[in-house]
Amino acid sequence: MKTKFQSVYSIVLISLFLFGIFYFMLPHSTADVDVPLSEFSTQRALEKVKQISQKPHFAGSKNHENVAQYLFKELQDLGLEPTFQEGFTFTENGIILKTKNIIAKIKGTQSKSALVALSHYDSAPHSASLGASDDASGIATILESIRVFLHNNTKHKNDIIILFTDGEELGLNGAALFVTQHQWAKNVGVVLNFEARGSSGPSYMLMETNQGNAKMVDAFSNAKTPIPASNSLMYSIYKLLPNDTDLTIFREQGKIQGFNFAFIDSHFNYHTMQDKYENLDPKSVAHNGSYLLPLLNYLCNSDLKSLNSSQDKVYFTIPFAFISYEFSCNLPFLIIAFGLLLIFIFLGLGKRALDFKSILKGFIPFFSALVVSGIMTFLGWKAVVLLYPQYNDILHGFPYNGHDYIFGFISLTLAICFFFYRKPSIRNSEMNLTVAPLFMWLLLNLGIYVTLQGAGFLIIPVISSLLMLGVFVSTQKSHWLLNCVLALPTLVILVPFLILFPIGLGLKIVFVSSILSVLIFGLLLPIFGSFSQKNSWSILCFLVATGFFIKAHLNSNYTNEHAKPNSLIYVYNADTKQANWVTYDKNLDAWTKTVLGKNPKKAIELNNNSMYSKYNSEFTFTKKAPLVNIMPPTVLFLKDSIIGKQRFFKIEITPNRKVNRYDIFAPENDIFNNLKANSLQLLGSKTIAYPRDGQKLLTYYVVDSIPLTLQFSIPKAQKMKLSLKESSFDLLSNSLFKIAPRKTNMIAMPFVVNDAVVIEQKITR
Repeated sequence: MKTKFQSVYSIVLISLFLFGIFYFMLPHSTADVDVPLSEFSTQRALEKVKQISQKPHFAGSKNHENVAQYLFKELQDLGLEPTFQEGFTFTENGIILKTKNIIAKIKGTQSKSALVALSHYDSAPHSASLGASDDASGIATILESIRVFLHNNTKHKNDIIILFTDGEELGLNGAALFVTQHQWAKNVGVVLNFEARGSSGPSYMLMETNQGNAKMVDAFSNAKTPIPASNSLMYSIYKLLPNDTDLTIFREQGKIQGFNFAFIDSHFNYHTMQDKYENLDPKSVAHNGSYLLPLLNYLCNSDLKSLNSSQDKVYFTIPFAFISYEFSCNLPFLIIAFGLLLIFIFLGLGKRALDFKSILKGFIPFFSALVVSGIMTFLGWKAVVLLYPQYNDILHGFPYNGHDYIFGFISLTLAICFFFYRKPSIRNSEMNLTVAPLFMWLLLNLGIYVTLQGAGFLIIPVISSLLMLGVFVSTQKSHWLLNCVLALPTLVILVPFLILFPIGLGLKIVFVSSILSVLIFGLLLPIFGSFSQKNSWSILCFLVATGFFIKAHLNSNYTNEHAKPNSLIYVYNADTKQANWVTYDKNLDAWTKTVLGKNPKKAIELNNNSMYSKYNSEFTFTKKAPLVNIMPPTVLFLKDSIIGKQRFFKIEITPNRKVNRYDIFAPENDIFNNLKANSLQLLGSKTIAYPRDGQKLLTYYVVDSIPLTLQFSIPKAQKMKLSLKESSFDLLSNSLFKIAPRKTNMIAMPFVVNDAVVIEQKITR
């Protein structure tokens, strides 16, 4: 029975549910001044973050060694006996680096296996990132948790290894050094890795397993972490995508599995100068702490060798609970859902509570809303980028006002949904209309069962909405309060994805959130479809969307707190004796124009042998630069001999200035056999021919001015054509250049070689 204000009551109740769902995804008691030493203190952890993140500390920088020494002493102060592990590694992405890991062990009573608490202490290079979130937050979480563990004299059978790796930002080199060269690695059973891809939000658990995940899921469940946030859809997608955390090295090279923990919101701060202590959300650090201590306490006495499994489990979280079940349950759940739909339709038609023509007509507004919303949001974001071209300077695609656009497009989608379902109709027609989205959800879950079983939990909201239909068919009445309660699985499981997808993958996929919004609306049609004034609700949602878009517009300009990324590089070609200023910026600003002028040339010709960029960025504009007296590196041919059909080389490249990086290139089709860099072969290489994608051969990050030594052979008939780019990240501090400092509302663009002096030259014989 409808009440006069049923729609208002429903919206208020659903809003309260949603507030609770998002509120309880994070701890909120972080201002802990007098926390006893026996408990994790967020404030104590944050003090360590502040110490670590005072200055950039990328591998090879001066402050990198200062941070290493600070962490070494912190471990000593805990009563441990830390050691440094140093050595070269040549990782699968063609990255060679001398790394310096910091390692300590807490011996167990049996010491047959070990668990690793892992985080990296280097910050991102190129962009002067302070690394407060990525990854001082992870380091601080481990230090504070280990302090509590030791203070409580926790009894444990297994060894606990604290590992602070180096070079994670460059090529996972520190993890590779430990896994392939340290004697402790052979006894490691599981790894707990703490990361960050933003500076706020819930810390999500994402596991990496050798085969099935069942035993790992059970271990996580048994640890009883108080505020878990995870699901096996993320796990299934993660297995299909390229992985790039230290834990990946453990799994691939050491067959060691583990858990990743990372918060990803405020993605715009990631790898930038804004990744500083002041921007780190204490709640995210507290969330990390809520994971580590329970897992330490459980795993330190578990059989870590028994965590391998051939079986998989579906899992997901609701506030304060972690739920899992076997993959084998997916098919029964799917059969039950299909069966319920058929039974309820059959009974509903028999009781004349449902009408077959009305059921068929229900597909029209549903598909109309789905198509129109998807297209409007897809094209809408394209239009936004055209209207606000400054968003193109944020390479990862999530601008500072990104949340406003998410909420704006979701509100617009709701307006479209109410619009297509606005027509007045017979009493309780929403139940007829609900059949169409239920049927589509079942088809979607059938596809999930065939291709992505980790997402099998998505059947649960469907079953819950089927129960709304079943109650109506049984009683021939729509119970708004009961429907709101039955909406909880949809709200808890599905709604967070509306925010998570564009935050994690960029606003270019916000149309996915729009499509999912329509699918969620369809599941909740027993509630929304019963609203009597759908036109009014459509207008209200449109006004809300307009408000968010206006708010986004008002916050579209850059400020001191939300600064504009920009870039500038000096490139000198030692062969042609020419120099150029270049930038990656698509929109020049006052700072770059002081060097490049108002009408610089396109930089198309300078994009040969592009240095690595996470988002495949290329130089955009260039201007001829004055020649500066910079010493190119010394290239020595230590060996050049022909044996049989192969020509063997040994080349040493020595810097004559303080440099940070070498990039070596060769024609894409040229063959290089048995290539070694500083006496190392590429990690995981199984062929004589050196594997590569494109023209890049390798990247060497220079530490302590150690030369790069290359050894390889080529077919005798092949000409040796190598190209070198030598980079130093000191353009703004180099006395040979007079570059004005950036404005306070500007930062160095991340993910590209930036603020650099680059020398190009060919290496020929």
